[in-house]
Amino acid sequence: MKNNKQFHHSKKLGQNFLRDYSVVEAIVAGSGIDRETLVLEIGPGEGVLTEELAAAAGAVLAVELDDRLIPVLRRRFQYRSNVEIIHGDILKTDIPRLLQEAQERYRLSTVRIVGNLPYYITTPIIMKLLESDIQAASITAMMQKEVADRLIAEPGTKHAGAITYAVQYRCAVVRICEVGRECFYPVPKVDSTVLRLDLLEEPPVQLSDEEAFFSCIKAGFSQRRKTLLNALSAMPGADRASVEAGLRAAGIDPVRRAESLSMEEFARVSEHLGRSIE
Repeated sequence: MKNNKQFHHSKKLGQNFLRDYSVVEAIVAGSGIDRETLVLEIGPGEGVLTEELAAAAGAVLAVELDDRLIPVLRRRFQYRSNVEIIHGDILKTDIPRLLQEAQERYRLSTVRIVGNLPYYITTPIIMKLLESDIQAASITAMMQKEVADRLIAEPGTKHAGAITYAVQYRCAVVRICEVGRECFYPVPKVDSTVLRLDLLEEPPVQLSDEEAFFSCIKAGFSQRRKTLLNALSAMPGADRASVEAGLRAAGIDPVRRAESLSMEEFARVSEHLGRSIE
């Protein structure tokens, strides 16, 4: 794949375009798309991945932020009746409405999301997708290896972070492939990983207060070097004595740290502390 020498890549937009065709094939194969699939592609760039997605899927909605790439993409896919190029910011896009209208238009039963995500906004994009009211089967995303390692980490280990619990509460995470920095132009300073997030029909733990669950996780990891007692006691409205009592009632030693708790243990903590710590 040759670089478009007339196009100047934007560092501000985190543009690093894929040039290794074997990686493109791995993404398409690993994403699970077929002719009954509507694909939402985030950040098509110059359309290398879009080309293969369009060949495998029923239709592709490609959302691109860089207005300089819109005419490039529209020329490239002008004869592809199943590709729509949309100029917009995915973080500001009404994704449920976009997908619902496209599903009705193309009469496709399955939605899958695919993207080579800019490193600097990977987490906001993933969380927007997971928190939006969309009926997607999966999200297949290229991201910085460090972020991918965090998403796929086992909750309760030192590699886990708040994003680990947020994603794995909603998804089963599958590693598709590793991608070296030399597979991109311009060459970035880090390696990448492709993950597929399969959205779960039911979460792995049952909660009576989902908001309290994520409040506990956010508080615990915002000061991850501190004990749970200290981290949770710093939350607005928290009382140290009641936090300690709640942790002990949940069977959690107050001197443990957030990264040591499993999903089930955080669920117990949130059930005992509830809204009193918010």
